[in-house]
Amino acid sequence: MEEDRVAVTGVGATRYALKPGRIKSEDILICIDVDAESMVEMKTTGTNGRPLIRMECVKQAIILFIHNKLSINPDHRFAFATLAKSAAWLKKEFTSDAESSVASLRGLSPNKSSSRADLTLLFRAAAQEAKVSRAHNRIFRVILIYCRSSMRPTHEWPLNQKLFTLDVMYLHDKPSPDNCPQDVYDSLVDAVEHVSEYEGYIFESGQGLARSVFKPMSMLLSHPQQRCAQDDLDIPRSLAKKVPVTEAANALDHHNGNNNQIIN
Repeated sequence: MEEDRVAVTGVGATRYALKPGRIKSEDILICIDVDAESMVEMKTTGTNGRPLIRMECVKQAIILFIHNKLSINPDHRFAFATLAKSAAWLKKEFTSDAESSVASLRGLSPNKSSSRADLTLLFRAAAQEAKVSRAHNRIFRVILIYCRSSMRPTHEWPLNQKLFTLDVMYLHDKPSPDNCPQDVYDSLVDAVEHVSEYEGYIFESGQGLARSVFKPMSMLLSHPQQRCAQDDLDIPRSLAKKVPVTEAANALDHHNGNNNQIIN
């Protein structure tokens, strides 16, 4: 962004400022994994006293995300896709109407079978829609919610084609001899870095708690044009106690050394 900097001279000092720029409205394609693992029960119970499954918790988090995003800018638009063996449209028409979006999610249900996921069709659809968004001076983002603990996603995509930003929320089981969430996570990191136009975020959790879904969705409210690098992301901070400087520095070193590892 060097070309956007302007030197402002004053008495005995020079400072730099960025030229004013318009933050574009977003077209957001939310792709939800409907694999059998999206039916895994969480540690959080619903209003009926029964444990929520991942799919239901994800739906609630998406609905909250949409309402919050529209409260920031009512011009943002949303569409939906599902991911089984490959991606398929759930609602192709982008809309700023929250009720229409909620209605699309109500009919979403998990598959009873598991398979390996290919993200190529998702990326192709996103690239095509991104060109339409650009023509209307908008930017395009994909939010992928992935739930498979032992099946690495695959994709075929050219390195030099970055037309949209990819964010990922990865919900998985605890690591065990029967799965490989670390390998899956590494593949998702590779996909984010491979296709993203702006800084793409990836969050993961094997805790099975509702907050492990709602917290990352709240952080994905951040606009791609206004983001810091994920390694510099330290929100939301706990207000429970004030961490001493030395302890905070040690914690930061530990975090930076493990930011590409699954939390056990």
